[in-house]
Amino acid sequence: MSKQPAGRLFLIPNTLGGAPETVATGQVVRLVPTISHFIVEEIRSARRYLRAIGFTAQFEDVSIQLLNEHTKDPEDLTFLKPIFSGHDMALLSEAGCPCVADPGSDLVRKAHMYGIRVTPLGVPSSILLTLMASGLNGQNFAFSGYLPRDRQERVRAIRHLDQQAWSTGQTQLFMDAPYRNNQVMEDLLTHCRANTWLCVGCDLTTSGEWIQAREIQHWKEKIPDLHKRPAMFAIGR
Repeated sequence: MSKQPAGRLFLIPNTLGGAPETVATGQVVRLVPTISHFIVEEIRSARRYLRAIGFTAQFEDVSIQLLNEHTKDPEDLTFLKPIFSGHDMALLSEAGCPCVADPGSDLVRKAHMYGIRVTPLGVPSSILLTLMASGLNGQNFAFSGYLPRDRQERVRAIRHLDQQAWSTGQTQLFMDAPYRNNQVMEDLLTHCRANTWLCVGCDLTTSGEWIQAREIQHWKEKIPDLHKRPAMFAIGR
């Protein structure tokens, strides 16, 4: 087996929308100033976040590579080259934690293939925060990512998730684009069982954080306006 590369790949969480101190643990604050090679989803917002958590070096003196849904997977190890020269690198998510409902998993897999040490740091995950606050099964759960855009397909997906929750006892977590949240809520109230338990976690870790959980039949008494508010949904029995 070849020698393990000297550098490491750190996975750094980003705020979900609240103040940086809600996610910047002491470990992150100590690490960031030592890194000079970053892989990020969006350069401007990454720079703002790094400054907010104590990064003082000039950005002209560091390497920042862009990796998002529009980036083609490189055939070579362009992204990870500094690690083979002994430099640590950091993968920074745009919001929340890298590789979970965010780009980066392919890069991390490639790092493992080449023996690079991968180190995840403290994670602010809307998935786990909603699950924690839901009152639903935390021993058996699944995250289905984004619901289908097409209305009919979305309804079919919701019916399937509701059936899974009741037949297996498994908590089902999912999300959608914030501008479709009200339609998602309408479909949940229409197509889930009356006694399905629904938790909605909205604007998590921000000053406007809002988390509510109750049966579908009781949600119908007062339907919240979730339009353009980042939200995570969880259903179960």
